[in-house]
Amino acid sequence: MKKPLILLFAVPLLCWSALTKPVTETPCRHAPAWGFFAHKRINRLAVLTLPPEMMLFFKPNIDWISDHAVDPDMRRYATKNEAPRHYIDLDQYGRPPFDGLPRQWVDAMIRYTDVFTVTAGRDTLLLFGADHALRNAAENDPAAKTYRNFFIRQVLPGFYTGSNEIDADSLSSFMTAHGFASNTSQKVAAAFFEEHLSEHGILPWHLQKMQRDLTAAFKRRDAKRILRLCADMGHYIGDAHVPLHTTSNYNGQKTGQHGIHGFWESRIPELFADESYDYFVGKPEYLDATGDFFWQTVLESNSMVDSVLSFERALHRSFPSDRQMCPDMRNGTPVLVHCRDYAVAYQEQLQGMIERRMRAAIHAVSSAWYTAWVDAGQPDLSQMDIPPATEEEIKEEGELKKSYQQGKIIGRPEDH
Repeated sequence: MKKPLILLFAVPLLCWSALTKPVTETPCRHAPAWGFFAHKRINRLAVLTLPPEMMLFFKPNIDWISDHAVDPDMRRYATKNEAPRHYIDLDQYGRPPFDGLPRQWVDAMIRYTDVFTVTAGRDTLLLFGADHALRNAAENDPAAKTYRNFFIRQVLPGFYTGSNEIDADSLSSFMTAHGFASNTSQKVAAAFFEEHLSEHGILPWHLQKMQRDLTAAFKRRDAKRILRLCADMGHYIGDAHVPLHTTSNYNGQKTGQHGIHGFWESRIPELFADESYDYFVGKPEYLDATGDFFWQTVLESNSMVDSVLSFERALHRSFPSDRQMCPDMRNGTPVLVHCRDYAVAYQEQLQGMIERRMRAAIHAVSSAWYTAWVDAGQPDLSQMDIPPATEEEIKEEGELKKSYQQGKIIGRPEDH
């Protein structure tokens, strides 16, 4: 059943309101960084490409997978840990192909995580910082392997639970066993870590974890978990294929092009996606190395950043200024949007880039789902029961919607 890796590219789109801003210049605060329309569309069409063995389960649940494709954006209004999952600022790590950036999650976390101790005398000491040999040693170094094992057991779990505390006794034992006791003259009273990876986004690493989680869910035939992970993965995979999600200049704010994020992702697709885009993408493909696929995705996206920015910058200078932004109404509110003629000109300069990536989004998402199913042993997905939502799940969903409706995004808003 396995098929060769085929690299495919995708893009989710912004909602109309995220692109626009009122004529009064008041920022749009209630619009998510990604558009509900496109994420739902991509997930829905991805379901329709699946093989019959998977369609037995996915087709009856297509509405759920489509509707919940937007949950990751809604979570950006509820938790500080959500935003970094949507992007990676590759330009903060040097120049392409960014060979010095670890491709595996654990290796990257070790490289960019400081470990501190607090002594009985309340002195805070940096034990494992950027210059420490164990953080930069080769993979086959015995001491580095030991530290890696300690890191996985004692440090990494805190990243997922939201706690940066480390068990002081475990750290003391590790230090003593490996000759680091001399680093402190006092007893370790407490320990904690500070990770710096999230400062510039963790998107490709987060997708690696999600792929493993989805494979495990298929093995267990956990229907509810499968649906949740598939809906979320569709969102993040789409994000990974967007050029402006791979650069710190994500909204043209560094080049005087504020608003290009919404223009590229929302306004153009809104005008032309249903009018002229071809959504036929074929069957999903098995991905031999999903980690490499996710990294190749963001690297390809990053290679397009210059074109996305430079083409619009040149167009802005040459196009009549009074035909660039046009007034419109949205839900009874006056807004300014990029004029249709200006959008047509920009799309023509991009030579179909947005359509190609939107088409590929559908294929990329279904291929990831399909790969997880194959890697799980192609379990029988027919007649799987989906337990009804628990009271706790209903409460969590209600709280998520409430946080979104309050319009207070946490972390970096892509459209500002």
